[in-house]
Amino acid sequence: MSQKAKNYWRTKAENFSHQRKKPGTLFDNKARGKVASLQRKWVRSTLKPWVGKLPERKDTFEDPSGISLRTVYTPLDVAHHEYEKEVGLPGEFPYTRGIYPTMYRGRPWTMRMFSGYGTPEETNSRLKYLLKEGETGLSIAFDMPTLYGVDADHPRSEGEVGKCGVSVSSLRHGDYS
Repeated sequence: MSQKAKNYWRTKAENFSHQRKKPGTLFDNKARGKVASLQRKWVRSTLKPWVGKLPERKDTFEDPSGISLRTVYTPLDVAHHEYEKEVGLPGEFPYTRGIYPTMYRGRPWTMRMFSGYGTPEETNSRLKYLLKEGETGLSIAFDMPTLYGVDADHPRSEGEVGKCGVSVSSLRHGDYS
């Protein structure tokens, strides 16, 4: 590559880096006012005519936790957040951006096969086979008493042990080598 081309790309990279260091306008007062204005216009000119022709199926929508969902979300909905405390960076508290700093750029996704059928011996053999063949994680099917944290010999477990999955009341109950 010629010196002229190197200088051109170096200048481009420096300009790009400089642009990224400028303060953003997403959350300043002027930008929030513009977003609020755009949202009001959108409600009048786009949403209301559309809903007039094709009403929504329900008056309110909720997520699985029962939290009411708005029709649209904008930067106004997060302008009050403190980035460090409520979003953070990858690999750091509060882990909303993932538990690893580079997530899966540095390591592949964990490949798992759900297993845990048959006797404990058959399951143990199957798990060892999967690991030998390159499995990088295990998802084990436990029986219902184990899933609920109840020992296999507890009266509430009667009739459930051995129906499906592996019964693991404690690590002392088997050879997990």
